[in-house]
Amino acid sequence: MMLTYDSMPMQIAKSLGLTRVAWAMRRFHCPVHAEALVLEVGSGGNPYARANVLLDAYEVTGQRHWAPLVSDRPTVLGFVEALPFQDKVFDFVIASHVLEHSSQPERFLAELQRVAKAGYIEVPDAFMERINPYRDHRLEITVRDGALVIRKKPDWRTDPELVELYEHRAKRPVTTSLIPEHPFNFHVRYYWESTIDFTVLNPEVDASWPAPIESGRPAQSHTGFVARLRAGLLGTLRKLLSQSHRNRSIDVRSLLRCPSCSSNAFAFGNQEHLDCQGCGARFEFRGSIFFMNTSGTTESKVC
Repeated sequence: MMLTYDSMPMQIAKSLGLTRVAWAMRRFHCPVHAEALVLEVGSGGNPYARANVLLDAYEVTGQRHWAPLVSDRPTVLGFVEALPFQDKVFDFVIASHVLEHSSQPERFLAELQRVAKAGYIEVPDAFMERINPYRDHRLEITVRDGALVIRKKPDWRTDPELVELYEHRAKRPVTTSLIPEHPFNFHVRYYWESTIDFTVLNPEVDASWPAPIESGRPAQSHTGFVARLRAGLLGTLRKLLSQSHRNRSIDVRSLLRCPSCSSNAFAFGNQEHLDCQGCGARFEFRGSIFFMNTSGTTESKVC
């Protein structure tokens, strides 16, 4: 079942032709009641204000262009394909611009449904991904008849010839004008309850190929004055619109389960780690961050 919810301010902005404004406002809308416990996966450097608990794979990664990880509320490092949370402990889960990075969409979506009762998925539409592919995007995703239709990419460019033709003449006007003016047409926004209706068209394809490495570390555009100003404004809005007081009182340990053996029995020996009583795995935690990504905390690869 696919539900589409826009806040009243978004609807007003759309009716006035202020599409860019409506698009920006979506990040401050979450159709849940005040008591709902909300998880955001792939939260990165700009989490949704309404999320109570954040999850990302790495503290540092090129997949978000080296933007700093925001951990202004309980934060867990882990992988969506093996979420370190117990069954149905969240009322709602947000997955914005993260599904397309997964080489295992079946496991990704199964885990969302396991830990949450409902949720929201946002990704670039398959057409946009086909002509304007990202080096670390492994899926093309669209919606047909209320269901996600997923195609695994055998390489980062599904159609190199089409991409070359597009980049030669059309890329600049499309990316600087057409997409910004019509963002709703170039993205998938998918709400679900209980189950996610989806089809993987080519499950036999291996989408775990290594992402191409660019020459050198990309410039950190988020460190410029305008970017810092924007980050400051977004941070202020998040603080005003989030459940800050409630978030500080959340005991993440009561929500966790071991990503290795699925046990939810942990021993807390000190203020630096927790030990799984099922398999003996040890996980660090520092302040409000729990390190449940057993592969480590930093991804050095440039994507």
